Amino acid sequence: MDWPTGQEVNRQPRALLSVLLIGVIALMGWLWWRSAQSDQDDATQIVVNEVSTRGGTLVSSLRSEPRTFNRIVLPSVPTDLYSILTSSKLVRVNRATQEVEPALAESWTISPDNKTYTLKLRDGVTWSDGVPFTSADVVFSFQAIYDARTESALNEVLRIGGKPFVLTAPDARTVVINLPGTSGAGIGILDNVTVAAKHKHEAALKAGKFKDELAVDTPPADLLSIGPFKLTSYSPGQRLVFDRNPRYWKKDAAGTPLPYLDQVILEIVPDQNAELVRLQSGQLDTLQQQIRPEDIATLRPLEQQGKLRVIELGVAADADAFFFNLRSPYWAKDPRRDWITRKEFRHAISHAIDREAFANTVFLGAGVPIWGPVTPGNKQWFNPNVPRRGYSLERAKEILAGPGLTNRDADEWLEDARGTEAHFSLLAYRGNSSLERGAAILRDELKKIGIKVDVVLLEQGALLDRLFSSNFDSIMFVFNATNLDPAMNPDFWLSSGAAHAWNRLQKIPATDWEKEIDDLMGTVMTNVDPAERKRAFDQVQMIFAEHLPMLYFVAPRLYMGVSARVGGLSASILRPQLLWNVDQMTVKGSR
Repeated sequence: MDWPTGQEVNRQPRALLSVLLIGVIALMGWLWWRSAQSDQDDATQIVVNEVSTRGGTLVSSLRSEPRTFNRIVLPSVPTDLYSILTSSKLVRVNRATQEVEPALAESWTISPDNKTYTLKLRDGVTWSDGVPFTSADVVFSFQAIYDARTESALNEVLRIGGKPFVLTAPDARTVVINLPGTSGAGIGILDNVTVAAKHKHEAALKAGKFKDELAVDTPPADLLSIGPFKLTSYSPGQRLVFDRNPRYWKKDAAGTPLPYLDQVILEIVPDQNAELVRLQSGQLDTLQQQIRPEDIATLRPLEQQGKLRVIELGVAADADAFFFNLRSPYWAKDPRRDWITRKEFRHAISHAIDREAFANTVFLGAGVPIWGPVTPGNKQWFNPNVPRRGYSLERAKEILAGPGLTNRDADEWLEDARGTEAHFSLLAYRGNSSLERGAAILRDELKKIGIKVDVVLLEQGALLDRLFSSNFDSIMFVFNATNLDPAMNPDFWLSSGAAHAWNRLQKIPATDWEKEIDDLMGTVMTNVDPAERKRAFDQVQMIFAEHLPMLYFVAPRLYMGVSARVGGLSASILRPQLLWNVDQMTVKGSR
């Protein structure tokens, strides 16, 4: 997850007029550019160098500071990117093709009952300090994940029916993984595993302090790598510098050691406008994530000059989400408790938002309306038949009248029978234009039906703190999956999950509908029949769209801006869209 002290969205008329004028100009430019492009809605463009170029430095942006370098503890976007640069997986799910590929495990066999995986590890792989990587590291990594003191976000992901995997290591290059049941995701479930060095971290795990390992204040020289790069410098608020790991195990088809690059620099740039300026000036080769639709026309001249490429990836797999805090204790003494957590209140909000207008205002038309938690970008799992609550302010007002929300004092706001005003606060990530605009639209559109919304913009760390402590009325944020298969993200779907953001870490399901989703996800996570898994997850989406623990409005189309000097690209609709395959990327010439 990638998250965002407390300024409200600018409400001044002059500022709003300026934004609208800029938006109109950008929209015209974007439409002109879009009309000149071929239809790529169903394809991901892949750009590959004709000749692999060795050496050089790639510079990318990073929106937010890492909170830890320990992906076993927190698989957030910055930490995931650190892991991509410095770690390797047992097997890898290719984020562009979704195919399972060998990695640290060069081969494997699966038992006839699909419950035992026997992995053969690559020979000669070492950590960056020269210590051999062995099966003992794999067993240790699972021990760290399953240790309750680690508080690992992967603990629940790597279970079946609530039971952990059982690992044995017959020899240094063999790992046998016995599953308590079948895995719907197959051996691809191991793509979630980040390996840790036993010789480096065993003492911390025994002391119950593995959670504190790989902290961001750890001297880079003390951080091991088994990936293509090694962190050599971290200046908080400025940049992270990674140099090639000369002990990296991977080679290309011609036998050339990877990575091709000498160095990767991640410049910390929280503001999207500043990101754009740096990309235009050549200070950045690419961005951490997609460019905004309004920036496409701005970048068009650089593309014509051969300095930059704009790559269209298709519809995003992740859309901005709006959700309320549904934890009962939070509302126990709040007079709004009788209506603010009811699904009817969320139904009314869904009717009050014109999704076509939302797409035009937030994404300048570069987005598709959605009504459920899965976007059309996830073609395999998307259910097009979820309930759609069309735009109707009158219908929204009718629904709100059900729990007694009417205008009782002739002002512009609704009140309940006790005179409590219909209002709530909405937290959003400062510096993300789509979230800021989306929050402003919610505020302005809900005002039309008598609901007052106070928008508060927070930096990422502050927003995460509010989320994890369940100290919020509502939040607008984007959750980033690292895999399109829902079985790989159970911490979001299951009521007990850490990423079940509206009511996290439930000991037992708080509602009947959440229990029903838990049961259906059991099928998705354990059944090996693709048709049965799809049927179950279609039903999950139907239940989700009925109860709306999260509301989704538009899935954006993705565009990446990248310097023409960068090659070896394999683009994905999953973040990080380009850097997931950084060991294959190249640069040529100077910036």
